[in-house]
Amino acid sequence: MEIIAAQLTDTGPVREHNEDFVGQYIPADAEDMLEVGALSVICDGVGGFNNGEVASKLAVETALDTFKKAKPGISPRELVRQIFEASNLAIYDAKMKDGGHNKMATTMSLAVFRANEITFGHVGDCRIYLVRNGSIRQLTDDHSYVGMQLKMGLISEQEAMTSELRNMITRTVGQDMTIGPDRNAVTVNKNDIVVQCSDGLHGCVMKEEICRTVETMQPFDACHALLALAIKRGSSDNISVQVIRINSVVQVAYYKGLPYYLKGPETPMGHEIQIGSLIDDRFKVTELIARSGMASIFKAIDSTNNATVAVKVPFMQYEADPAFYSRFQREEEIGRLLQHPNILHIVPVENKSRPYIVMEFLEGQTLGNLMKTVKPLPVNDAVKIAARLADALDYMHRRRENIIHRDMKPENVMICNDGSLRIMDFGIAKGSGLKKITMAGFSPSMGTPDYMAPEQVKGQRGDERTDIYSLGAMLYEMTTGHAPFEGPNAYAVMNARLLGDPIAPRKVNDKITPEIEEIILHALARKPDDRFGSIAEMKQELEHPENVKVTGRADRLEPPAQQSAGGGMNKMVFWILVVPAIIIILFFIFFRPAGK
Repeated sequence: MEIIAAQLTDTGPVREHNEDFVGQYIPADAEDMLEVGALSVICDGVGGFNNGEVASKLAVETALDTFKKAKPGISPRELVRQIFEASNLAIYDAKMKDGGHNKMATTMSLAVFRANEITFGHVGDCRIYLVRNGSIRQLTDDHSYVGMQLKMGLISEQEAMTSELRNMITRTVGQDMTIGPDRNAVTVNKNDIVVQCSDGLHGCVMKEEICRTVETMQPFDACHALLALAIKRGSSDNISVQVIRINSVVQVAYYKGLPYYLKGPETPMGHEIQIGSLIDDRFKVTELIARSGMASIFKAIDSTNNATVAVKVPFMQYEADPAFYSRFQREEEIGRLLQHPNILHIVPVENKSRPYIVMEFLEGQTLGNLMKTVKPLPVNDAVKIAARLADALDYMHRRRENIIHRDMKPENVMICNDGSLRIMDFGIAKGSGLKKITMAGFSPSMGTPDYMAPEQVKGQRGDERTDIYSLGAMLYEMTTGHAPFEGPNAYAVMNARLLGDPIAPRKVNDKITPEIEEIILHALARKPDDRFGSIAEMKQELEHPENVKVTGRADRLEPPAQQSAGGGMNKMVFWILVVPAIIIILFFIFFRPAGK
């Protein structure tokens, strides 16, 4: 890839200090450009924190240093992850030198340019735009809490204008020890233009104006023109802009998830899906959305209706893995049965040439990512989110197949940019009449420790009340900022829920009403029979908490019994390993074929 890049930053007409910082690196060596690529990064010190300018400068310098030290051939997504992790840790360590009193945080958006893709990472409210053929598209989403509330319909426009949370950025770099940046990738073409800017620019310059400016001027001149326009309009913040024009790209193909570069009209090795591929004469692949260790997710156009979809394609080496393939099939099998606005929609496809799943295309962030930065969520918001999830679960439970999710957790809930919710990942769900999951790929206790029901910990497969418990655990964390049980490791967390109850929610957050506390604790009862009789009952109380009768559950809680670490570990090993093994052995003893 060949690019021309320019950048400018300015204090602006109102502020006294510039808390923005920008940086770019384009290697002079063509081989380095092919193997590692180029980097453009922009940061905006977060208002309300001391030393915002120190944080943004440190983040950019760390990002550039990490990028320059990257090993040739490292995947762009992994490189972006390492950059954010290093920058986050550098700022966090700097502020902890005086015991954490010297607060520092920043937003950060960056793009890695390599071959025929840009891979971008994003935290905060700076923006990255892609300009192509006279149109402009925003690639990033503003991590603003009030913006999310508006999209979800939790507050009105008037309430948003006066909200105490209107300046709250939901994700920052350096605030916590860990960070969850948005990471994504798009395929680019010759003459495409990438624009990165802080809110001091996009807050007063329309994106159509940005588009016209960068398309009619060279990058350096475009930066000056946009900066001058923002100053003329009285921008109330620091102003930063970066413009990168793509002069040429290198064609890239993938074999078993690994890239190789096409230097001529050769045919890609193997049969891995490529950008531009037409899958089964129906799905035209346009972009790579994500790539994990086992599968790629592509953005594609469905030629039957021109709808944008996401296509999940496992790498060829995993198609023969019974455990992986079993979960992959389960995800599609159950997804095709479910048609609900709060459940990920699977597009049915018959007669496939290879395994893949076609899903609706979603943009947004997981509930888990949101909960990492807004601790706790406003109670009313948390209750409304839980009610919507309960509605979707009720739909699943009432179906003829009686589908149980069994892995409800914030990471499996998508908050879409349009304000809607989706429950995702049905890989370990169960339902009447559905195929059993391959034993090698499933243990009855599979799930996530923070949200697993006690019966799952004991190795039981669970029923509707298992999902009720998990939703209760999610609501507990949304409203308190803490998981119901916390400990030094997963075994301690799972063991605690077998031996006792969580701390009463109102002791953690006094803004929780007694009625909401009653709902949470009812869902989190250790014995399934003591929970709500159905998710519909829980939904009814979530929608009308004023009618909930407080029975004093908070006064009857029993803290987990004190055990030695070894004792807890031994009990967990017994429940998770020994009991399921005994069940399997007995099954084969009683149901093995009779000998001749």
